[in-house]
Amino acid sequence: MKAQTSINTGPNSNKARNSAILSTFIMGAGQIYNGQYIKGALFLLYYLAFWLQSPAYFMKNIKGLITLGTAPGKDHSLFILIYGIVSAVLLLVVIGIHIFNIIDAYRNGKILDNGEEVPSFRESLKNFWDIGFPYAAMSPGMIFLFIATIFPLIFTVSLAFTNYDLYHSPPGNLVDWVGLGNFKSILTLASWRRTFVGVFTWTVIWAITNTFLIFGLGLFLAVVLNHKSIKGRNILRTILMVPYAIPAFISTLIWRGLLNYNFGQVNKILASMGLGKVPWLQDAMWAKVAVILVNLWLSFPFAMALCSGVIQSISDTLYEAAEVDGATPWQKFTRITLPLVLRQIAPLMIMQFAFHFNNMGIIYLLNDGNPAVFGNQGGAGGTDILISWVYKLTMDKLKYNYAAAISIIIFFIVAGFSVYQFRRTNSFKEEELM
Repeated sequence: MKAQTSINTGPNSNKARNSAILSTFIMGAGQIYNGQYIKGALFLLYYLAFWLQSPAYFMKNIKGLITLGTAPGKDHSLFILIYGIVSAVLLLVVIGIHIFNIIDAYRNGKILDNGEEVPSFRESLKNFWDIGFPYAAMSPGMIFLFIATIFPLIFTVSLAFTNYDLYHSPPGNLVDWVGLGNFKSILTLASWRRTFVGVFTWTVIWAITNTFLIFGLGLFLAVVLNHKSIKGRNILRTILMVPYAIPAFISTLIWRGLLNYNFGQVNKILASMGLGKVPWLQDAMWAKVAVILVNLWLSFPFAMALCSGVIQSISDTLYEAAEVDGATPWQKFTRITLPLVLRQIAPLMIMQFAFHFNNMGIIYLLNDGNPAVFGNQGGAGGTDILISWVYKLTMDKLKYNYAAAISIIIFFIVAGFSVYQFRRTNSFKEEELM
């Protein structure tokens, strides 16, 4: 026999409103008012446990999140910031549970207002299991995602609005909130603005050039190797895949030696041809050419294999029909091959742009972002992109606040471009391929 039967009421009563009001002030009171005594008791126990144990802890940490400490040498601002972020997130979870409690009380009160019987505790558990099982199954993954990704992201964003650097390092010194001061300094101070604009411009050139060169060369080789008149195509494909098969770390270090000004084999070959030595890694312009060429060498096999697969999936009947209409090879390429290939690889090109925007591995391994550029702030070198500059600001200059601010700028640039381009890409629109 269900406990709720004695408290059922007819239509047009006010149980929904009353139970919602009760649960707003005392968690579980609305459920008890609706006759769901076990569920109400559980909510009430949770409510009492929270208010008896947690308010002081939450208030202390939230207050610390505002002040970041008041006693130099005693308060550690970074730990205070971490505890404050965790407390703020947990407080949001508590508020979410409280809102769920109010909604649950209101819904069951509505059921009573309609003259129906509210579910028993056993039925509520069954409903929760049926509806909430996917969320319960995802909860370990979501917790890990928060710990490994979301929390570090929140922490980094927070640092962008502080003065945390070498001269404001806890516990000897306190970290303070500075609002948008870091962004203002980067964009308004002449030396920092000049450095930022220079590095940002090179980053855009680096990302665009690599994306189009890699897919351009990959598409060209794919078209050539898929032509029926080419003999030994499989052998050529295998040879061209070798750069991709060798670990990029090893290949980059080998190229670093090959491009050395004094004993590198590339300069020796050029000298033997009477062309003279080229300062591949010592001159800023030649260093940029070098990192682009090395990255092209490492990455074009992937684009070639991708484009080759797309080309092989195109029906021969399209080319046969084009030949009947008198189309030239160039017209078949521009009217059939290129549009269909671009339609398939456009999302990957967008992803490659975002990848190269943050691809500091080649630059760091080939020449550490050098050569040095006179007047650049934060140790930014001639081939440094934004993310490698962030690395130097963090590890070499200990300007964590500026590094965090630039990281946020990078995020908005890459995310904004990617979202905009994905929405414009035909591959993501509800259209048929043909």
